[in-house]
Amino acid sequence: MEHRLHKLKAYLEAEDINMCFIQSKENVFYLTNFYTDPHERLMGLFLFSGHIAPFFICPQMEVNQAKTAGWKGEIVGYADHEDPWIKIQSAIASRKLGKIEKVAIEKEVVPYSRVEALSTITPNAHFVSIEEALNRMRVVKDHDEINILRKAAELADFGVQVGIHALKTGVTEMEVLATIEYELKKKGIREMSFSTMVLFGEKSGDPHGNPGLKTLSEGDFVLFDLGVVLEGYCSDITRTYVYKSFNKKQEEIYNTVLKAQKAALEASKPGVRIGDLDQIARTVITDAGYGDFFPHRLGHGLGINVHEYPSMSHTNDEILQEGMVYTIEPGIYVPQVGGVRIEDDVLITKDGHETLTNLSKEFTVLQEEVK
Repeated sequence: MEHRLHKLKAYLEAEDINMCFIQSKENVFYLTNFYTDPHERLMGLFLFSGHIAPFFICPQMEVNQAKTAGWKGEIVGYADHEDPWIKIQSAIASRKLGKIEKVAIEKEVVPYSRVEALSTITPNAHFVSIEEALNRMRVVKDHDEINILRKAAELADFGVQVGIHALKTGVTEMEVLATIEYELKKKGIREMSFSTMVLFGEKSGDPHGNPGLKTLSEGDFVLFDLGVVLEGYCSDITRTYVYKSFNKKQEEIYNTVLKAQKAALEASKPGVRIGDLDQIARTVITDAGYGDFFPHRLGHGLGINVHEYPSMSHTNDEILQEGMVYTIEPGIYVPQVGGVRIEDDVLITKDGHETLTNLSKEFTVLQEEVK
């Protein structure tokens, strides 16, 4: 935690930034080790260039947890009836900063009302974005982060296995979803990375379909897309199967997606342009005649957020480097037929890559278990 603060302070000094206000729960966690959702209440870290001590402001009810999480600097707590900006103004004034000319904020997430409040305290300041600097810090994971991501990926594998065992003719998508999340909660998982997807039949043809009361029938595609939050870090896996029987079209679609995913995985190593991975997978799918049915990017960065920097799009010219973690998830979605997506969490290593999610991806026909 301390080395992250020092690195960010060095950035502030190099860019002549007097002060930085961090308020997103993800970046607050990255810099303080305190993970919580303050909802509408203000929570944030104020960091300054030079040798000026930072301070952390949060609701009074969260102060003890912030200390327990490991934040050793000043904590400014406030009750619900108090205006936190009055306390922020006092804490900044006590530091005798002099003229504040440049303030960094998360421009993508800070509400305009909070920018106005900060402008009142620093009336002569020019506001700049801190997102890019934080993204570049967070994109390369350290040893501890990687260990947590490995464990989170193992639990994602487990979640899909639970879903497979819950399948039977006539079961609904929501029944299977509930079983998956119940079994994960028994393992200590309080939060999923995103809304779990269990989709049957033609509903799997919507990349972001919504599970409901559709029942499982023979010949259906079954798509699972899920992930867990473990110690503040996310996993994300997608597996697609067919139930009891299949046709040649389903097998062709599946094997095309699998071929595309394997090709992108094989190319994953340090020094490769990110956009090339997307293009490699997209070419496989296009050559098979399904290019119009692959409407999304190849994947996304993975860490504290389930979707974070970098975007694994064909337009991304950035280069893969050791310690990056991202998803590879090509898909084909055919109306009235259904869809296939195969997704793994990938870590770039010194010489290549490691796949963190390890559930089998070969074309599989699932049979109803005999109880």
